[in-house]
Amino acid sequence: MIESTDLLIVGCGPAGGVAAREAASRGLRVVVLEKDAVVGSKRVCAAGLRPGFCGEFDLPESLVHCNTPRLALFDPFGEEHAVRFGPGHTSTREELDGTIAARAAEAGAEIRTNALFRELSSEGDRTLVEYADTERGERRRILARHVFLAQGSTAKLERLPHFAFSGWSSGLMTTLQQRWYLAQPAAPIAYETLELHYYPARDGRTVVAWMFPKRDHLAIGLGITGKVPGAELREELDTFAARTIRRLAPGIEARVKLEGHLLYGGMPRPNVGGGGVSVGGTAAGLVDATNGEGIYEAATSGRMLADLVWRYRDDATRASVAYARALHDRFYARLARRVKLIDFLSRRPKRFRLLFEQFAAAPRFAELVANERFDRTWADRVFLYAQAARFGARSLLA
Repeated sequence: MIESTDLLIVGCGPAGGVAAREAASRGLRVVVLEKDAVVGSKRVCAAGLRPGFCGEFDLPESLVHCNTPRLALFDPFGEEHAVRFGPGHTSTREELDGTIAARAAEAGAEIRTNALFRELSSEGDRTLVEYADTERGERRRILARHVFLAQGSTAKLERLPHFAFSGWSSGLMTTLQQRWYLAQPAAPIAYETLELHYYPARDGRTVVAWMFPKRDHLAIGLGITGKVPGAELREELDTFAARTIRRLAPGIEARVKLEGHLLYGGMPRPNVGGGGVSVGGTAAGLVDATNGEGIYEAATSGRMLADLVWRYRDDATRASVAYARALHDRFYARLARRVKLIDFLSRRPKRFRLLFEQFAAAPRFAELVANERFDRTWADRVFLYAQAARFGARSLLA
């Protein structure tokens, strides 16, 4: 007899883990398929968390490595523009994803590692999911009322017609990151700052680079949209990392760990729900193209999914359609604007400087740009539109 469950989740990142915990805590039977042997062990991510993230998702503050009240934006000419905010927080994906998965298991979800998703098909009002148990070398099947696909940027959904997106590959980013384990602490300012750097690569594509401090290392990495030869990417990162270390930790010995992955920085996936199957997190394209971060959006998508699966637990199609509508309303307009913004800035590098100068001179402008639409008052909106108009006029002259 085929095994069955109420909710089958593919991927145990912030989207899948939060969905699993919140659905299981309401009494639903939940199974999570995680392809890696250890949850979070192969995630390459700067792991910056927005202010209040741990409280909002009921996670321990011990996850936080550094509180970072300072955001340093570096324009293509190497000039730094500092903005105070938050503060934000840093962690690692091993700790973040592992903790969320542990909370999900405590709530009653079953986390199956070494479980590689293969395919799904409709079986009446349910969905049949096939996966490979890579530890035992077996192919398995499970019947689910609701399915949540949350396997990140490597999600291969082209073979699922409802979710296929022709623009997906153009939004993929090749990323590489170094973890610098220093023999001595770096300059104090390094541990209170999130750094984001924007500059053109040799072929003209925009490089988005970062330095995020952690408890025991500095995470220094970069991403470029599209495919980049490995040697070329390593050379780009080596140059950027050397420049960053000279500034923050000159002469300090270090052990360096290199890690690479694909991330996403394009338009959100147009279709993310239907027929009892939903897509969330980075697999849905819920990533801010201006900085590559999507942890908050992923976790929120998992929470939204769990709420709607519980509300429509006997009608999977209705749940998935309601989820898609809610996700569009919450995130799509903002994320689409971020894609257009990074494209607009990249056409003329001086525009980065103009925007960052305005952020530094008017921190409220930077804060409002970062906030969700529903967090803004009418006074906020008037101020934001005035600042946006000012930037638009200045940038057209650049």
